[in-house]
Parts: sequence; structure tokens; C-alpha cells
Amino acid sequence: MALHFSKEEFEKRKSKTLNSMKELNLDALLMFRQESMFWLTGYDTFGYVFFQTLILDQKGNVILLTRAPDLRQAQNTSNIKDIRIWVDKDNSNPTDDLKIILNELNLKGKKIGIEYEAYGMTGRNALRLNKSLDNYCDVEDQSELITKHRVVKSKEEIVYVKKAAELADKALDEAWKYTKAGAGEAKILAEMQRVVLEGGGDYPANDYIIGSGHNALLCRYQAEKRNLSHQDQLSIEWAGTYKHYHSAMFRTIPIGKVNHKHIKMHEACVDALTKCEKNLIPGNTVGRVFDVHAKTFDDLGYNNSRMNACGYSLGSTFSPNWMDWPMLYTGNPYVIQPGNVFFMHMILMDSANELAMNLGETYLVTENGNERLGKQKLDLVVL
Repeated sequence: MALHFSKEEFEKRKSKTLNSMKELNLDALLMFRQESMFWLTGYDTFGYVFFQTLILDQKGNVILLTRAPDLRQAQNTSNIKDIRIWVDKDNSNPTDDLKIILNELNLKGKKIGIEYEAYGMTGRNALRLNKSLDNYCDVEDQSELITKHRVVKSKEEIVYVKKAAELADKALDEAWKYTKAGAGEAKILAEMQRVVLEGGGDYPANDYIIGSGHNALLCRYQAEKRNLSHQDQLSIEWAGTYKHYHSAMFRTIPIGKVNHKHIKMHEACVDALTKCEKNLIPGNTVGRVFDVHAKTFDDLGYNNSRMNACGYSLGSTFSPNWMDWPMLYTGNPYVIQPGNVFFMHMILMDSANELAMNLGETYLVTENGNERLGKQKLDLVVL
């Protein structure tokens, strides 16, 4: 069995979840988030793209309802003992199978929390589930119940986060090594991912973002690949990933003669990141960190080039993205705690001059401040 955490760790997680359920007067929780299933039981799959749920009741019973391809997946990767299979067939409705389990657990007329904010919970699945549970029990959206526990990393988790950070650093070394005029974006991507996998890491929860020329101003992956020009700019956002734990980084690399505007934009990014670091401390809100980011850029005249968020939590996440709750935007009341892991990205996109500058690093919040997990320099590297 490929469990990545100790038995004691899983017992603590289950106890925390049951205590939260008790506080909310929940008789059961239906998990649809793959992150919750992985955190609670070790279950590792991409089968959540189909209807799949993990049931936890107040008595501590844990039952997984999934498809046949994930039976052995659950047996090999998790501590789940009770695994039920719903059968693929025309017009199949797995909520019927779920109702059988709920009846076994005597949950009719009880209060059940549901993780609606989940990628496997499609609109159609939600409609089917709601219809099935109508007049059967009281339902309540509890999408963040486990997420709020996951956001504070344990000592065992931090080991994996730091290993992910080491792999992210190695990927940047490869980017610097292969970035030059005439080089292909595909080659750079391949070498960055290679060192992560060779280092024992995983595929990330979303695609690495890479773009040069006009595509350097994009904040998402897209399929065009080009070779770098003699004077160019390359933006790359990536994450080292280990046991599904992520540590992300972001850089823009000028190629050839550097534009003086690039230099000023980089100085602004370093200034903003440094000030955000000072405010990423226990007791502050994540909204305050964003406001520091925004004021720094706005005071320097970059109010039209910055984003409306400057980062988010990182942890063990699954496709389609590595962004976790909470996000750093204005007014967000989440209070920073030791054990939080945040990726802070300083993004400037100057559309008028078609110039990009990005600087992003991952931080572990400590008792007295924070630790930047990436160990690479923040200097502007021109290749």
C-alpha cells in the first residue's frame, strides 16, 4: 500500500474532520474533492472526473463509491476498507447506489454536508444528487470543511513541500541553461519537467505556463510553441511537485539586449515581493498582503499592468490546477497561520509596450514570519 503518511497522521486528520462535523451538527459528509480524499485517506486517482464520492459519517464509517477502474486504485493507494462500485451502463445514475449506502448508515432525515465546490461535481451530477436527496435529508454546502484543515500543513506535509521546492529550483536551473536566442520553448519545457520527474517528483496539477514574444504577456498555457528571437522575452510559471505537493515559481527572462522598461518593471516586482514578504506573517489577513502588493505597484505607476490577485495557497492539489484556497485578493479576511504555504506572484503585463515582467516565489509561514522555499536568486537574468 503506497501510503505517504503515518497512521497517526491519518488518525489526526480524521479526528479533526469529525470534530468539525460535530460542531456543525453534521451527521455525515459527502466528499467530492479529490484533495479531501487524498488528505483524509491517501486515495490517489484522477477518477474524480466521473461521479465519485467518499462518505464519512459521525460514527467514523468511511465508504468510497466509485467506478470499477478505481477499485484497485483505492486498494493500492489508500486506507479505505469499504469500497463500493457503481456500474457503467446506459442511463446509469450512481446517486441510486449512493442512496443505498446512506440508508445503510441510517442517514435518512439527517443533516449531510456536501462538497459542491469540486471539479468532479459537474452541474449534471449536482442536479442528480440534489434530486436524489430531495425530501430524504437536509443538505448543506460544506465545500471548505476539510479545505480549512488542509490549508495548515503538518510536519509530515512540510517535508514534501520542501522537496517540491528543491525540484522547482532545479527546473529553473534548466530554464536558464537552455534559454537563448534560437532555442525552442518546447525544449525548455521538456528539460524543466525532466528534472522534476527524475528527482522523484510528479506531473503538476496544471500545465507549466510558457510564452515568449507577445505570448509572454499570457498567464495561461496555450498550445503555440516558438523559437526565441535574438531580442525577446520569455515568461515561465512552473511548480516542483512531490507526492502532489506543489512549490511554484514565476520568472520573466529577457533575451538579448534588455529593454530599460524591463529593468524598471523587475525592480518594481522585487520591491512588491519584498514588501509582501514582510506582511505574510501570522495574524495578518491575506487581503492585507494583496493591498500591500497593489499599493506598491500603483505608487510606481503600474496600476494598469498589475493583477487583481497576487497569489494563493499551495498544497496537495489535482488537475486541473494547483491553485488552492484561499486566494490573496483585497478584503479576503483569512488570517495567516503558521503552517500555511503561499505562492506569491508579482505580475506586470504592459500591453501598450508588449512587455511582461513576472516574479513569483513560494513561502512557508512560520511562528515568527516566513521562509522562502525557493533558494534561487531574484536578480533579473538576461540571456
